This record gives sequence, structure tokens and C-alpha cells, in this order.
Amino acid sequence: MRVAGLGFRTAAGAASLHDALQRTGMSVDALATATDKAEAAPIRELAHSLGLPLIAVEVAGVSTPTQSPRVTARFGTGSLAEAAALAAAGPGAQIIVRRVTSHDGMATAAIAWKGAE
Repeated sequence: MRVAGLGFRTAAGAASLHDALQRTGMSVDALATATDKAEAAPIRELAHSLGLPLIAVEVAGVSTPTQSPRVTARFGTGSLAEAAALAAAGPGAQIIVRRVTSHDGMATAAIAWKGAE
């Protein structure tokens, strides 16, 4: 299963999220974001338009390859996108696409993968 984790600023629109997702270069089975962002209209719109489930996860404490001091201070993890992808994919998941940023800098996406057990 491949999960795209998404992080985004409050002012981001669905186009920014879609751009970040496209920049990963991969198709995915689900979208994920932090619990407090999961009700935002842009991510719900993106999930609906792509026909993908949206998974809300706790990201604090999830270890990520990318480290942002700003994100660490706010969310308790180095990359919201990477942490959301890993948490949603489940134990043993790995980041296969590190955090990428949308062209306007308003959204990030990362992809985690977990094979069949």
C-alpha cells in the first residue's frame, strides 16, 4: 500500500495539494494528514476528486528523514507529510518519496510504502 502524506498551510487550496502530490511522481492508494488538518476543505476536496480515502493520523513523535525546526515546534515531528504517510501506512512502513513542495510553497507531500505482511 502506498500512502501520500500531505502537509499544508491554512491558506493552501486544493490545487496546491494536488501539485505537491503530482510532484511525487507516484500514484497512491490513500491520502493522509494530521488529525487537526483532516477536516480542511482543500484536502477533503482533493480526496473526493481523486476517489481516495483520507486518513487522519497523529503525527507527533513519528521519526522522519526530513527535519524542519518550524514543523517540529508545531507538530512534534520533522515533516508533517512524511509523518502522516508513515503513520497511515502502519508499522514497518518506509518513506519511498521524501517530502516535496508544491510550486507555490503552500503544500508538501511524501509517499510511504508498506508491503504485504
